[in-house]
Amino acid sequence: MAAVAGSETIRRGRAPGRVGNAIFRGVSSSAGITIVVLLGLVAAFLVYRAVPALLATREELADVGFMRGQSLLGYVAPLAFGTVLSSVIALVVAVPLSIGIALFISHYAPRRLAQGLGYLVDLLAAIPSVIFGLWGLQFLQPLVGPLFQWLSDHMGWFPPFSGYVGPAKNIMTAGLVLAVMILPIITATIREVFLQTPRLHEEASLALGATRWEMIRQAVLPFGRSGIISAAMLGMGRALGETMAVLMVLAPGFAMNLYVLRPGQHQSIAANIANQFPEAGALGADVLIATGLFLFLLTFAVNLAARWVINRRAEFSGAN
Repeated sequence: MAAVAGSETIRRGRAPGRVGNAIFRGVSSSAGITIVVLLGLVAAFLVYRAVPALLATREELADVGFMRGQSLLGYVAPLAFGTVLSSVIALVVAVPLSIGIALFISHYAPRRLAQGLGYLVDLLAAIPSVIFGLWGLQFLQPLVGPLFQWLSDHMGWFPPFSGYVGPAKNIMTAGLVLAVMILPIITATIREVFLQTPRLHEEASLALGATRWEMIRQAVLPFGRSGIISAAMLGMGRALGETMAVLMVLAPGFAMNLYVLRPGQHQSIAANIANQFPEAGALGADVLIATGLFLFLLTFAVNLAARWVINRRAEFSGAN
């Protein structure tokens, strides 16, 4: 069909790019579906292998040597506590540092220096976890040992800092190693969020007489609040599942306490699986996979809670 407008003839045809849009939509949808399917398959495998351990009696579990006669819940609870405690320590250390580094790169550093620092941060994210474990074992432990001893001597009245015994193979050292590991991930994400702050918001704040810090506090930080939470949860997901670095720097224990400077008190789920799996029998392997299922659910719950917080705070964001 054709329509005549003056002396020009307008012909109807296919919209440009329609085929490309359809291909892109199909590839994107397939990728999203694939992720969901893979996640479901992982969950199904964990549930399938964990069922024998979940249904085993106390007498059957008593034959698993590393459980020390405990029930499955009694075995998992200290491991979950150690996992969460080390991740919380890592977040407490890494998030403020990441925000400061991201602000420096995005709003303070000269452009050439900011680009170099950005590449350096991205490069740190590619270092294998075993390298961080070796660094923590050979460099960080001797370095923080005197500091931990000072804290125990002068602030031992505060229970978490009491009872330090060298070497520093405790949950605090593991948390510091995890903080260094998740620092690049959190920093890179927060940096990109800060760089997306609307220029008009920043200029309006400066035009009203605000200093650079006041502009950041009024425009940049409110705009990036949800991004900061998302970055922190990404880092926590990495910390929750870390294995080798924790295994190398932590003396394992199965206590549930906040004595972060005492060795032999805590252990994480992932590190315990790596430590016990080579010598585990059939039921022992199922028990370890059951602890992995609990870690899977814990990570899922953390990300779900983060998404709820982000959605709840979205209407108060400076972006709106």
